[in-house]
Amino acid sequence: MKTEETTIDKIRTRPRFKMFTDLTKEEYAENLKKYLAEHTDEFSGNINKEVATICVKTEDEGYWKPRLSLRIEIEDDETTIRGIFGPSSAVWTFFMFLYFSFSILWMVFFSMYYVEKQINSHDFPWALNASFVMLIFIAITYAAARFGQHKAKDEMLKLRRFAEESTLQFEKIN
Repeated sequence: MKTEETTIDKIRTRPRFKMFTDLTKEEYAENLKKYLAEHTDEFSGNINKEVATICVKTEDEGYWKPRLSLRIEIEDDETTIRGIFGPSSAVWTFFMFLYFSFSILWMVFFSMYYVEKQINSHDFPWALNASFVMLIFIAITYAAARFGQHKAKDEMLKLRRFAEESTLQFEKIN
C-alpha cells in the first residue's frame, strides 16, 4: 500500500488523502465490510463497491462529527482509494451556504462603495464598513470550521487508522 498526501490537503476545510492497493474494487469493498463488522463497537458506516462512509461511534454529537468518505476507483490498473474527512452533508451544506452568502454580500457592498466613489455620490457611506464586516464573518466561519476540526482531531485520527488498517490487514492476507 502506498499513500499520498500534500501540504494543501492538511489545510483544507475537508482534509483528504489518497492510497493505492493491489486489491480489486470488489475485494476492497468486501474487506472494508469485514473490518467494519469486526469493529462495530467503535465504527459505523455504509459500504458499497464505489463509495464507503465511515463514522466513529461516540456519545458526543458535535457539529463537526467527522465522517470519512472513501471513494474506490481504478487508476492505471491499480485500485485507488481517495479519502475525504468532513462533517455530515447537512453541516457541510450549511457552511458552504454561509461562505457563499457572505462572499456575495461582500461583493455587493464593495461594489456599492466603488460605484459610489466613481460617481461622487454619498448615498451609501456605510458600504465599505459593511464589506469589512462580511470579511470578518467569512473569517469567523472559517475559524468555526477549524475549531470543529480541532475538537474532532482524535476521531479523525481513528478514521485515518480505520482506512489504513482495513487496507493493510487484508493486503497481508492476499
